[in-house]
Amino acid sequence: MDIVVLPGDGIGPEITAATLTVLRAADARFGLGLAFEERPIGFATLATEGTTLPPETFARALAADGTILGPVSHLDYPPREQGGINQSAEFRVKADLYANIRPARTRPGLPHWGRTPMDLVIVREATEGFYADRSMHLGPGEFMPTPEMALAVRKVTEAACLRIARVAFELARGRRRRVTAVHKANVLRVSDGLFLRAVRKVAGDYPDVALEELIVDAVAALLVRDAARFDVIVTTNMFGDILSDEAAELSGSLGLGGAINANERMAVAQAQHGSAPDIAGKGIANPTSLILSAAMMLDWLGVHRGRPNLRAAASAIEAAVDAALAVPTRRTRDLPGGTLGTAAFAELVAAGLASAETEGSRTG
Repeated sequence: MDIVVLPGDGIGPEITAATLTVLRAADARFGLGLAFEERPIGFATLATEGTTLPPETFARALAADGTILGPVSHLDYPPREQGGINQSAEFRVKADLYANIRPARTRPGLPHWGRTPMDLVIVREATEGFYADRSMHLGPGEFMPTPEMALAVRKVTEAACLRIARVAFELARGRRRRVTAVHKANVLRVSDGLFLRAVRKVAGDYPDVALEELIVDAVAALLVRDAARFDVIVTTNMFGDILSDEAAELSGSLGLGGAINANERMAVAQAQHGSAPDIAGKGIANPTSLILSAAMMLDWLGVHRGRPNLRAAASAIEAAVDAALAVPTRRTRDLPGGTLGTAAFAELVAAGLASAETEGSRTG
């Protein structure tokens, strides 16, 4: 199993190394046959190759069985024409990784900030929407007719809405059989109206899954007040980005939010948070998000390659993370009671894999 590793910027190299510690332990226990190939990206290659994502590295990642993408500092990159490629967008658009899947759940013994526990998955369309680099075939999706006026284009297509809705309903069928379509059709009548029509059309193929439709404002409030009501949330790009960060933070910390970018052919594991350059090199970053993202990638590969041992490994990693987080002194220091650094936490999770119980994946 061929895995390309792209450590990224800021804390990326540290949490990527921690994630590999856990994956190697899972490989040893479950006989996964993992082979890792690490390649630099970001500021490291901007300085040496004039680009934050060398073409041969991107091509190599697309050819691999799986890819681990560490956090990147794309907001600090120069313009694209000067080599500053946003790697996240490049993978999502050029590789058509349209499904950004972000689970959020409360964990045993770890304080959370919502009024109820949660166990939900946010399914976010990742190739279009209000994101300027995903809304135009040629030229930027943001532009300024005059220095005092800025305009942005939102792209919503029926094809993209249909396929992201199908991902959500398939996930819900393996969970609690409830999908919430999140929109702002009271204002964005045309674009979100199209989104809702597509979701309703797909819902007709899943009579065993309940569908509700909620305005994004209400969902933002309900995640605080009653997150337990949600199972699978499906929405457009920007709404999904914001709500998934909110859900992860309410579940305990944004640093606990795993994520994959996927289509039917490939998946990329990517932490939900940023590169945190202020703490880079200090060995204190919480690697949980990328560890859980890598576990999700294994689970996705297990489903699509017919490899039960990959799914078992993913479940064992999540169980080992739960076991570590349940004890305050076994957490990283950004969490309540935590004392551990990046590497020590990863070693603890890796050791816990020897005794972690395996169970079916929570995300499909």
